[in-house]
Amino acid sequence: MVFGQIVIGPPGSGKTTYCNGMSQFLSLIGRKVAVVNLDPANDALPYECAVNIEELIKLEVVMSECSLGPNGGLLHCMEYLEKNIDWLEAKLKPLSKDHYFLFDFPGQVELFFNHDSTKNVLTKLTKSLNLRLTAVQLIDSVLCTDPGNYVSALLLSLSTMLHMELPHINVLSKIDLIGNYGKLAFGLDFYTDVQDLSYLQNYLNQDPRSVKYRKLTSELCSVVEDYGLVSFTTLDIQDKESVGELVKLIDKSNGYIFAGIDAIAAVQEKYMKDEDTED
Repeated sequence: MVFGQIVIGPPGSGKTTYCNGMSQFLSLIGRKVAVVNLDPANDALPYECAVNIEELIKLEVVMSECSLGPNGGLLHCMEYLEKNIDWLEAKLKPLSKDHYFLFDFPGQVELFFNHDSTKNVLTKLTKSLNLRLTAVQLIDSVLCTDPGNYVSALLLSLSTMLHMELPHINVLSKIDLIGNYGKLAFGLDFYTDVQDLSYLQNYLNQDPRSVKYRKLTSELCSVVEDYGLVSFTTLDIQDKESVGELVKLIDKSNGYIFAGIDAIAAVQEKYMKDEDTED
């Protein structure tokens, strides 16, 4: 059984920085980590990359040869990866014996809430390599300073959770910088626990730009509350305690904490069988 994380989120949310910091933290606590770059546009990697999609396909080449823009090019790259999943499986299989995986994905959000290629790739890897993955979605905490942006983040998180069908943790990243963005309308717990959103609607109604969208905002907030799935944890990637708390949540969600228990149970079962045979 192999464990890992898929790291997703909008552009600028800190995915690559997260993979770099998380890989260092996990190495310090004794895990062998393999970072897998699946962003064909990420050509400045701060971490040592075990597998790089640029060996298979590059965004700039796709854009040039297929006359596509960045968004269309990324969709094409993910579809190409799905068709050539054997390449990725062959790269990962030798590492799957003793490594913990971090998958660094592109920031194009369409790949995770309405496009099937990424989901199909992960489904195939899960089956072929017996992977146990958790989706870690990073949301820049600056979005909490604007109620409209926060509602958008809620909808993105909910849509991604429903589409990807994986254990899922939403993270407000760069929480150490939130004081630089301005004063929050409510306490931080309001945003992490996704509490009564009617208070947020009242705050939005004070903004002349949002008044005409009042009914739409109310309905969108109702959808989020009716599902009751979205909540956030916070992260300062430079703070070991903050990273450690997040690792605990991830290990619970993908079952890593139970791996040792399963191994002990298997040994005990074998021991009991051996005793029965001797008798």
